[in-house]
Amino acid sequence: MSPRAHPQTTLHVSLGERSYPILIGESLLADTATLASFLPAPRVALVTNDTLYPLYGEALAAALRQHGVHVLPICLPDGEQFKDWPALNQIFDALLEHACDRKTTLIALGGGVIGDITGFAAATYQRGVPLIQIPTTLLAQVDSSVGGKTAINHPRGKNMIGAFYQPQAVIADTATLTTLPPRELAAGLAEVIKYGLIRDLPFFEWLETNIDALNARDPAAMAFAIQRSCENKAAVVAADEREETGVRALLNLGHTFGHAIESGMGYGKWLHGEAVAAGMVVAARLSQSMGLLRADDVGRVVSVLERAHLPVSIPDLGAGRYLELMGHDKKVEGGKLRFILMREMGKAFLTADVAQDVLETALEQSIHRD
Repeated sequence: MSPRAHPQTTLHVSLGERSYPILIGESLLADTATLASFLPAPRVALVTNDTLYPLYGEALAAALRQHGVHVLPICLPDGEQFKDWPALNQIFDALLEHACDRKTTLIALGGGVIGDITGFAAATYQRGVPLIQIPTTLLAQVDSSVGGKTAINHPRGKNMIGAFYQPQAVIADTATLTTLPPRELAAGLAEVIKYGLIRDLPFFEWLETNIDALNARDPAAMAFAIQRSCENKAAVVAADEREETGVRALLNLGHTFGHAIESGMGYGKWLHGEAVAAGMVVAARLSQSMGLLRADDVGRVVSVLERAHLPVSIPDLGAGRYLELMGHDKKVEGGKLRFILMREMGKAFLTADVAQDVLETALEQSIHRD
């Protein structure tokens, strides 16, 4: 497996009449004509945050106006802690104040927080308006912008209030990754590594060889990792759009533990990808304790995450607190926790058949202690 550099790649999420393209390439933000071609009417609300607006938002708004598009900028505060009702209402207030109608397209310009909250606003404003995702972080480009999951957080659980709502298009401009802080880059690599662990062992093996190139933001390696991740995500979403058969749930490897970290520590203290990385280590240890993975398999998971500068242990909230927090997870069914584990490297599965003492042991083994 070797990366092939392409100036632009177009993938497709196949969902019948809700199908849409994923455009991946460098400097796609400058291609305003392509963006404008997805608009049903020349009016958009550009939702971003106060960090990204001066970086990319102002120029995008100006370019769209030159194409005859009326642009309403909506600038939210930056951070996971603002993926909440007040920020959502800030979007609604602006849309209502400016009499935006059902043909006004919401453009989400930002990372996972902006994509999720803008998507939820699009799903619910006047019962649904067009949406375009323009992800600017690695995590959003490889995961959260694709597949139609939208949500806000609640103090008792992450992403507990939301909707499935597919965009018109996803436009991933890889040039935005050059301004991404190193911590955000690492957080995105956690989701990239996840795809290899759940369904694509050759990709995981490629990542083991090329993680240093990704850390260095090598353009060819980065383009290949984004494309391969999106191919995996698109295939899973096409097979199980609304997480009804269990196939899509596999995308949540490490997330049950990761969401507990995020809510238990307070939203924003840990980045989502950091929490997922530590959660994947717990899932690997739990898989080992159930006789599914070998110790050296767990070592491979830990090694590639460490090389990606990601945490491989969980904060000491106590096993009891983790169980309490995980009880609010969306995968709880009939009062039973369900987990994404690995039968072997590259093959994940969903199960509720986990003994509590085995779970508590895996948690205790994974807690960071000075």
